Amino acid sequence: MARRTPLQVDPIAEAKRQWAEHGWADAASGMSAVTSIMRAQQIMLGRVERTLKPFGLSFARYELLRLLAFTREGRMPMASAIARLQVHPTSVTNTVDRLVRDGLVLREPHPQDGRAALVSLTAAGREVVEAATDALNRDVFAEPGLTETDTVDLVRIVARLRRDAGDFEEPRPMPDPL
Repeated sequence: MARRTPLQVDPIAEAKRQWAEHGWADAASGMSAVTSIMRAQQIMLGRVERTLKPFGLSFARYELLRLLAFTREGRMPMASAIARLQVHPTSVTNTVDRLVRDGLVLREPHPQDGRAALVSLTAAGREVVEAATDALNRDVFAEPGLTETDTVDLVRIVARLRRDAGDFEEPRPMPDPL
């Protein structure tokens, strides 16, 4: 996609001004925060998707491959993948179907639970996810477009929002050694 010419005015700042002008001043900051996060997500996802395109991967497919590559044996139950990726089971099933079709993962019966399935990374899948990770690290993650301080602050703020929304629990403190 061709790089667009930047707008002369920040449309989110203008929307915030309009919100206040139309009598919604109490919601204007929240609207601009939500809209800013959504626009930032579009920008980041665009960079990630452009980087993954040569590998034939979407971000969802990449995430599943990377999750499998992080496991000791390169496999996990579908239910575990669904829980860790925090997406609808149908989305994971569709992603697995595409990865199976492309020879990057296998769907295998669970050895202890006849109703469950395992997803296993193939050698081709491992090769693709490692190359894609190298590209993402180089082209996106090493320079996300923020300073290191801003990156740390942003992650901390968004993690607090996610935690407060019930996305995860703070780890309990470990007991002091005896």
